[in-house]
Amino acid sequence: MKNIQDTNKKPILLKVSLLQPTSVSAAIVPLRPQKEKTISEQERLNAQVERINQMARELEAAILELKAIANTLNTQKRYPGINQEPCKEICQYFAVCVPWVKRKPDESFILTTRRIDLFRAEREAALLAQQLRQQTKKRLVSQQQRKNESRAKTDTKHSLKKVLVNKS
Repeated sequence: MKNIQDTNKKPILLKVSLLQPTSVSAAIVPLRPQKEKTISEQERLNAQVERINQMARELEAAILELKAIANTLNTQKRYPGINQEPCKEICQYFAVCVPWVKRKPDESFILTTRRIDLFRAEREAALLAQQLRQQTKKRLVSQQQRKNESRAKTDTKHSLKKVLVNKS
């Protein structure tokens, strides 16, 4: 192997320059996962809020189904035979709430509760029954009025015929 000599014969000051403190004006910019992390954390928060609210809806549906099943059992127990005494209710109901997350206008959240209306179906059924009864009454009244009007017209025609027959 050949030895290659430095023709410039200038000393390399690399080691010395590395040891001397120098100010760095341009450093390597670190990767910025913070913004992505913030977005993903916000997305996680939104997803968790939706998950809690979805579970609350499912829990409400399950509670209402429990009530429907209990009502069915109560009905079946009460009327198997006419002479039997009515059984006591198989289930009692108190005020029930489920957790619920609300979003405020400033995009923050409030963890609160939402009341489940256990007797809404019964109220709606009673209201519908009342409306149907009123409609039926109105129909019966209007049918009766039409019959009366028809009779009145028929009676008037007969009276006119009698008058005309008597005049001739």
